Amino acid sequence: MAAVSLSVSTVKPLGDRVFIKVSVSEEKTAGGIFLPDTAKEKPQVGEIAAVGPGRRNDDGSRQEVEVKVGDKVLYSKYAGTDIKLGTEEYVLLSEKDILAIVA
Repeated sequence: MAAVSLSVSTVKPLGDRVFIKVSVSEEKTAGGIFLPDTAKEKPQVGEIAAVGPGRRNDDGSRQEVEVKVGDKVLYSKYAGTDIKLGTEEYVLLSEKDILAIVA
């Protein structure tokens, strides 16, 4: 994948898509064992960085997205497109792939 240099403020998702900043994965287990990169699981929790305007209904009106910028969410494990901007990792995915808002 080619490196793209963009700032998060320039990314505007379309339709019902959201742009999520991925949370840092665990470096070690609860027992104190450090995990190598190959043993780490892909994180499923992140913070909403940008939200699209919502999907269009049959009558042409927009249905707003239920999440907002700043919400911490749990999303499907293999959903979306992984994007790396600088040193930060993001996921661009559809609203239907968001499972829950995490408090």
